[in-house]
Amino acid sequence: MSDFIKIAVSTPIQIGGNVISQEQLNAIASAAGPNAGIEITPFRQIYIELPPDEKDQVEEKLIRAGLEVYPAGAVIKGLIACQFCNGAEAAGLSTARSINRAIAGIETPAPLKLGYAGCALGTSEPLLKDMSVVKMKDTFNIYVGGEPKGIKTVIAELLVAGLEENQIIPILIKIIDHYKANAKGKEKFSKFVRRTSVEALREVIGY
Repeated sequence: MSDFIKIAVSTPIQIGGNVISQEQLNAIASAAGPNAGIEITPFRQIYIELPPDEKDQVEEKLIRAGLEVYPAGAVIKGLIACQFCNGAEAAGLSTARSINRAIAGIETPAPLKLGYAGCALGTSEPLLKDMSVVKMKDTFNIYVGGEPKGIKTVIAELLVAGLEENQIIPILIKIIDHYKANAKGKEKFSKFVRRTSVEALREVIGY
């Protein structure tokens, strides 16, 4: 399937987590068609491999079914969020959606996983993500540098705490731009953080 391309498909960020309906499953199967390959990824996304000339039509069908479509490959993956068990307002559902809209799909030197947790329980495992946002009552913390792969798991470090909602996205964008400008080739974000240090990132974002 070397002449095929991949797109990444996910359900919207919602209460209950990554729930997919029968209608959406049918839409994926129908849109992909008999010539496509389907892959479940660790990013809570489904990759669909299909001919390039079918891309626009397939994406339109998936979006009509309430699904979200992103680029595959070396990009920021769709936000991996918790189930918002404390409720949409208390756990910051609208905040999570805003973050996802702002940065999911941005090209990066290597694939980057972004997490969100609506409370300190962290059921979405935010400290195992490249970057994550955790809601702490009325403010937010940002963590960086998590890495779950390999036999030496790396826990993300606290970058900045006590943020207001309107501060989150500008800080994430600064981090992403710094990473893109200074990564060595296809350097993974977690390795980039360890090489350059969390303290250096704090200087970049002004904290």
